[in-house]
Amino acid sequence: MEKAKYIWMDGKLVPWDDAKVHILTHTLHYGNGAIEGTKAYKTADGRCAIFKLREHTQRLLNSAKMTLLDVPFSLEELESAQIELLQKNELFNGAYIRPIAYLGYGVMGLYHKEAPVNVAIAAWEWGAYLGEEGLKKGIRLKISSFTRTPNTSSMGKAKAVANYLNSQMAKYEAVEAGYDEALLRDDQGYIAEASGACFFMVRDGILISPPADNTLESITQQTVIDLAKDMGIEVVRRRVTREEIYIADEAFLTGTAAEVTPVREVDARVIGSGSRGEITGALQQAYFDLVAGKNEKYLKHLTYIN
Repeated sequence: MEKAKYIWMDGKLVPWDDAKVHILTHTLHYGNGAIEGTKAYKTADGRCAIFKLREHTQRLLNSAKMTLLDVPFSLEELESAQIELLQKNELFNGAYIRPIAYLGYGVMGLYHKEAPVNVAIAAWEWGAYLGEEGLKKGIRLKISSFTRTPNTSSMGKAKAVANYLNSQMAKYEAVEAGYDEALLRDDQGYIAEASGACFFMVRDGILISPPADNTLESITQQTVIDLAKDMGIEVVRRRVTREEIYIADEAFLTGTAAEVTPVREVDARVIGSGSRGEITGALQQAYFDLVAGKNEKYLKHLTYIN
């Protein structure tokens, strides 16, 4: 990770190396925190813009509400903080932004309502999450032995810190087995999502993605669906089985960090031609054009910082 100058903590810009918390910070012990992942891009006119700042910031507050965290900052204050942070860090070539609302120091034990709620925002330059090579040629997926934590067991719709232990274990299993990423099923055996991204496949020219009943409500996923509809591609949200993926024509992942990453292999089965498919490539190009400010229809989703 490449350091920046400052991290925003509870309304103040703190030098990167001084952004610390107490060892008895409640979230560190009990896992109740809400995070976001937002990205800024250098656009075609040379400026830098945050993509869908409002939607991501609102999702942070939604996640916090789900997990009973009373965030002491408004939506507008958090938006301004992210803009200021990128400006002060001079991250004008683009950046990944990581806000977190967490329970701080002062109370121990499972009942958390007396613990203080703190908010921090970090930002740094971060390349392709699954590698530049993966964006071009595709990655290898392993369907995990771990089940995506069901909604009956956790706040599955919250982008909550604790939920990512499930993702972390699945990711580790996949990488240790020689794959790039894990794909998790729900408790009924249908495909849910990757460890940190949403799943799409193409069959007979139709773009298919699992419903959001046991996944995070993804901002990037919805963006890609909107782009697909703009391009005249039929989109279907339905349950997907493991076997269907093996015989798909194309497959790809989407997410703030994953962006649009092709999948060339799943469980040792080659997907389609074994490289980035035609529809995947078109949607990938459309997405990168969008965040670069080249699509006039979506300019409203860019917040310029310079």
